[in-house]
Amino acid sequence: MHVPDGFIDLQTSLAAGAAATAAVVVALRGARRELNEGAAPLAGLVAAFIFAVQMLNFPVAAGTSGHLLGGALAAVLVGPYTGMLCVTVVLLTQSFLFADGGLTALGVNVTDMAVTTTLVGYGLFRALLAILPRGPRSVTVAAFAGALVSVPAAACAFTVLYALGGTTDVAVGTVFAAMTGVHVLIGVGEAVITALTVGAVLAVRPDLVHGARGTARPLLLRGPSGQPLPTAAPAPSRSPRRFAVTAMAVTLVLAGFVSYYAATTPDGLEKVAQDKGIDRAAEEHAAKDSPLADYQVKDVGDERASGALAGVVGVGVTLVAGTGVLVVLRRRRGRRDDPLPEARRTEAV
Repeated sequence: MHVPDGFIDLQTSLAAGAAATAAVVVALRGARRELNEGAAPLAGLVAAFIFAVQMLNFPVAAGTSGHLLGGALAAVLVGPYTGMLCVTVVLLTQSFLFADGGLTALGVNVTDMAVTTTLVGYGLFRALLAILPRGPRSVTVAAFAGALVSVPAAACAFTVLYALGGTTDVAVGTVFAAMTGVHVLIGVGEAVITALTVGAVLAVRPDLVHGARGTARPLLLRGPSGQPLPTAAPAPSRSPRRFAVTAMAVTLVLAGFVSYYAATTPDGLEKVAQDKGIDRAAEEHAAKDSPLADYQVKDVGDERASGALAGVVGVGVTLVAGTGVLVVLRRRRGRRDDPLPEARRTEAV
């Protein structure tokens, strides 16, 4: 659902950019509260994983494919504020390096794919957790539902922006019907990917899943008389290093190998734009001559090697950018949480 330049007029794109900027500022502040010790590198890994999985288009109908948007997945794994930042980093990398998603439409894409999917997906996730039984299965079910609804919600957000500033004369009702219809199907794929990923992380490192905090069933042991027995203190959390290394290896395999076998048919927005005539207003991307445009490395003759190398580079850039932003936020939070910085410096002297 990467909107190119030209689909939405400049005034509406600027307004969407202002709204997206405000949302990112709020997310930057909120992420400081979500990032506990060691969480920033893992959040950067989530951004890299979303970048890799977005390269894996899957077929949803004749001549149409879809790909992960990732807002609900990121929000469940690392929190809604941090998740919004993760998807935003992915979109910035894709637009500037890979010419995927217009530069003037960047605010539109952040609003659609980062803000809307995160708010709707995580909002439904939390609402369902409030009524479902406590336990990891409920977390997975709620993540599935949140992801399922987040994709057509993003399609609705695009339709609203098109109604405000669409550059073609295609009727808004036609755009709405086509966009929501195909993105309901894409939402099923999004939900499956999200549930499988959340379930896999829950199985090996449930302590790393932000959305699972406070959902574990308390363990209550009773003696022969029926009286509760004291339980041991929870074991300290294991180092996430092994998990991070494994997850990074999976991410690189997805981007560098599995992506070659992804569906090549147009995604939901591209197909709707072709069928309804919206694409006649599309403009060439300003970064179309980028060395990584269209997820191919310039001057590498072998298509498979070129795509694999582009995927690996994208994963690396996203990981470094995402981790860097979140580490800075974590350090700023640490300084603010220090109640007596001046006294400690004085004592040190």
